[in-house]
Amino acid sequence: MTRRRPRPAPGHRPHPPHTSRLPRRSRRRTPAALIALALAVALTLAATPLVAAPPASAAATATAGNATGISRAGNTFTLATSTKAKARVVVARADVFRIRISPDGTFADDPAGSDLAVTTDFGPVTATLTDAGTHYRIATGAVSIRVNKTPLRFSVYRADDSTPVWQETQPTRWTGNRTTQYLSRGADEQFYGTGLRLGEWALRGKTVPVAVDNRWRENDNASPAPFYMSTNGYGVMRNTWAPGTYGFNAPTTLTHDESRFDAWYFTAGSLKGVLDGYTDVTGKPFLAPLWGFELGNADCWNASSPDYQGDHGRLRHQTTPDVVSYATDARAADMPSGWFLPNDGYGCGYTAPLKSTVDALAAKGFRTGLWTSTGLANIGEEVGTAGSRGVKTDVAWIGGGYKGAFKGVETAVDGIEKNSDARRFVWTVDGWAGTQRNAVVWTGDTYGTWDDMRWHVPAIAGAGLSGLNYAAGDVDGIFGGSPRTYVRDLQWKAFTPAFMTMSGWGAANPAAGYQDKQPWRFAEPYLSINRKYLQLKMRLMPYLYTMSRTAHDTGVPSTRALVLEYPDDPVARGNSTSGQFMAGDSFLVAPVVSDTTVRDGIYLPAGTWTDYWTGRTHTGPGWLNGYSAPLDTLPLFVKGGAIVPMWPQMNHTGEKPLSTLTYDVHPRGSSSFTLYEDDGITRAHLSGAHSRQRVDVTAPNSGSGTVTVAVGAADGSYTGKPVSRAYEFSLHVAAAPTAVTVRGATLPALDSKAAWDAARTGWYFDPADRSGILWIKAGEHSGAFTVTAAGTAVPAAGPVPGCGTTAGTRLMPAACGGPADRRPTFTP
Repeated sequence: MTRRRPRPAPGHRPHPPHTSRLPRRSRRRTPAALIALALAVALTLAATPLVAAPPASAAATATAGNATGISRAGNTFTLATSTKAKARVVVARADVFRIRISPDGTFADDPAGSDLAVTTDFGPVTATLTDAGTHYRIATGAVSIRVNKTPLRFSVYRADDSTPVWQETQPTRWTGNRTTQYLSRGADEQFYGTGLRLGEWALRGKTVPVAVDNRWRENDNASPAPFYMSTNGYGVMRNTWAPGTYGFNAPTTLTHDESRFDAWYFTAGSLKGVLDGYTDVTGKPFLAPLWGFELGNADCWNASSPDYQGDHGRLRHQTTPDVVSYATDARAADMPSGWFLPNDGYGCGYTAPLKSTVDALAAKGFRTGLWTSTGLANIGEEVGTAGSRGVKTDVAWIGGGYKGAFKGVETAVDGIEKNSDARRFVWTVDGWAGTQRNAVVWTGDTYGTWDDMRWHVPAIAGAGLSGLNYAAGDVDGIFGGSPRTYVRDLQWKAFTPAFMTMSGWGAANPAAGYQDKQPWRFAEPYLSINRKYLQLKMRLMPYLYTMSRTAHDTGVPSTRALVLEYPDDPVARGNSTSGQFMAGDSFLVAPVVSDTTVRDGIYLPAGTWTDYWTGRTHTGPGWLNGYSAPLDTLPLFVKGGAIVPMWPQMNHTGEKPLSTLTYDVHPRGSSSFTLYEDDGITRAHLSGAHSRQRVDVTAPNSGSGTVTVAVGAADGSYTGKPVSRAYEFSLHVAAAPTAVTVRGATLPALDSKAAWDAARTGWYFDPADRSGILWIKAGEHSGAFTVTAAGTAVPAAGPVPGCGTTAGTRLMPAACGGPADRRPTFTP
């Protein structure tokens, strides 16, 4: 989805603003194309600061020397030193503070300004200052910051002043163009973050560039962020636009290419708390419109444009209105999909007037966005008059990264929000800290191969460890691909918030039944598999939307590395689980990323886990080996206690009224879920126009008993909120109940699923459906009500088959597969 676009060759004729799309990279590279590409890369690199080795003539390394005194102004503490340097500590909140070191003793130089740290005033906070002899102590109710005097070094402890959080092993050092902090590394301390890193997300022992290079290969950083967090319960953002390198070794070395030190620290004590603090300062993830959660489709449907660098003879792609026939095909194929970028291609542009195409797509339930490689000269008309609602930027415009890219994205956000009541929906490459509040980031120009898919799984899950709720990669890449890689890639990406497929860049007709990368243009069985997972995502929309509202509120992403949910599990902390993720708090997704029908090495953490397709329930922790995963089966497990809201089946948001809501429940002990809803389109939710409905379930932890589902009122209001709605429940239980009641009234038992489908109220138990499902229609309600199923039983949970756990540890047994270097090297 990120397109590394060649820059125009010398003498290239500029296009009018609305069609100015630079030459796209051709499918078959000619020598001239390769030269143009090399020129493009050279120009990009020349304009982009890179992490480079210090020159041989670099100035001598310096430090601040000793701390010779401290002064206080409010909650700003300034340290004098034995050199001209000064240091400053600013306490913003009990658990949030900033440290700055100025080599020349002034603090006027702040290149980041308020771009990265957008909220720094959290109201009054109590802080104390103590001279403890060898060090100064600045304390709040959450942390104790020690400033060692000789030499000046910082360390941070919890409020007890004895539990270490982080400690400098030597003073921060700088040359004329580089500053490095050195921290001790704990015996089992693990690190995460640095943005959208293309590879494994557990970073202990790795050296990670925090820099833009636009290469988009494994272990590159597609959208770097100068942020990381530690299992010691802290995170840090270097408040800078300068590139850097983080070495998570012993000691940990944290370097940026500037002669100053400026960092924000977040010391909540948990990884989720750190993300909350980090996004309190840098901005919460934006909440995308509902249609933005649906599959996007990008291509050039204006191939007759003389400036277009692709195939001018492409059938059904001659002028922009041709996209409407593709929309018609999608709906005829009963294939969910939500939006188009009809001008994605260098020189493509669009056929005026744009509005007629936007309106025709809207009539079929599609929104329209526009791709740009040059800027947004016409965005006022494109959004305000024509009705376009999305923007995808390109490296030919924002490929220099850092502040330039950041400001470009902000321009796109403003173009949408200042010309309509719509929400921002911008896709970008080369993000930075704070990008989570503005845009979807994606992995760049990648390939439809098993190997690319392998490292995409940890890349997208790992992005959430930097607060990036919307991270994506083109379904089956931009180049190459095959029917099997497409199907497998689409399966798991359907469980992420935002995803897009690119057509017209890979090889044409690379395999039988595979015309391009639109999901409805495949032969069977691929067509039906694509439909199956797109339909499932549409049914799960209220769940996934709620998870993204959670991200908007707390910074905790929808797509979660297992460590976020199981921070005390030593296996979940490391890369042995990097090939799987949690979709929200209830689904464990284990993608198949090789050409196989058997998935090995699936780790199920503590708790019970039910196979979504078979209903078989396992008790973790343990390693599941030999999982049968034919092409149409994504290994998918549901956590015990899950409460999952579901829509009626539909192909796009708004196709059907939300007059019936289903709660899919896996009863196990006590659990709860709070459904979030709003109008799904406008920014009214920012002013409180939304509702929340809490559902509480109580059930036995094992064996037989009563299952109770208490549905609260939908508190709050927004345009389009149903006055009342019908409720259905699918309870995954192992035995037929003796009775089912709603508000104390007994529901009738029905003798078949067909009878249940036709009834207004009632219940039916099917023991053969996924090991047992109790189907309940509770009727229509406008307020709180309770459903009770008496005399039923929760499913029996057996040990994890196949691998289990190694005796005395949770190490991955060799039989479970996976390279040795991906196994944990620690024990509980």
